Amino acid sequence: MEQAQARVLELRKVIDRASRQYYVLDQPEITDAEYDALFRELVELETQYPELITPDSPTQRVGGPPSDAFGKVTHRTPMLSLTDAF
Repeated sequence: MEQAQARVLELRKVIDRASRQYYVLDQPEITDAEYDALFRELVELETQYPELITPDSPTQRVGGPPSDAFGKVTHRTPMLSLTDAF
């Protein structure tokens, strides 16, 4: 259990860094395949040890903040379907 916890913490650290490099800085340091393998390993460990799941785990995140590189767009026709998303 102690080894699993240490590995989960390490995986989260590596995945968080890789996500930031990819999504925020647009400078990936690892391949998509490497990222996917790390993420799958984290999912497997959290499945095996559910007590290690935390709200800030990459496996619990949905989406992320938008890049500042994208400007805001005003739609001439309202995107009404977005109000019915939930």
